[in-house]
Amino acid sequence: MERKEKIFAAYEKVGKLSSLYDEMMTASSWVGKFALKFFWGLSVEEYFKFLNKALSGIPKNFAGRLLEVPIGTGVFTLPIYKGLTESEIFCADYSTAMLNAAINHANKISLPNVTFIQGDVGKLSFSDKFFDAVLSVNGLHAFPDKSAAHKEIFRVLKPNGIFCGSSYVTDQNSRTDFFVKHFCNRVGVFTPPHENILSLENTLKKFYKHVEISNVNSFAYFKCLK
Repeated sequence: MERKEKIFAAYEKVGKLSSLYDEMMTASSWVGKFALKFFWGLSVEEYFKFLNKALSGIPKNFAGRLLEVPIGTGVFTLPIYKGLTESEIFCADYSTAMLNAAINHANKISLPNVTFIQGDVGKLSFSDKFFDAVLSVNGLHAFPDKSAAHKEIFRVLKPNGIFCGSSYVTDQNSRTDFFVKHFCNRVGVFTPPHENILSLENTLKKFYKHVEISNVNSFAYFKCLK
């Protein structure tokens, strides 16, 4: 099975269990809290610190054109978009099941300024310099063609545009690295090769004139300026 097919199949299965996925992602159940600590080495407080940092690249008064890829179920970002009434937001995901879960979330809170698109980050259907910002929370470690993803994100960003988000990085927690290698990679929710924090910083610096990057355990968060 090709990488794209494998990751599509994996996230189709995850998307059909969106309620469980949301509980895990928000650490709102004891199972989510346990998995967060045991596999990722994070307390709930550390986890939400990381998430806040990952999302902080988008200004609270953002009024431009934003792409989020992948949107996943939208459990974190869609409530934020409700307050960005002057913005134009596009949410993309390769998995139709994940995208449908996000649309269901959006329908509950009414988001007239948000458009949902099924598509491949390695071949985005937008013109050059179309977006003021691109957000990718936990996307880079999943994308099957990381080089194409970086090039496409850079292409669709305007000069001085912001690329921000987060990604898993290696060499921070041996248990996490073992879990990623023997579970996440094998089932297709993550796609190797993976970067450590230094190599990720160097990759981003190949594209962007200014890069801010840090990490909370095995998750890096970054903000880049084109």
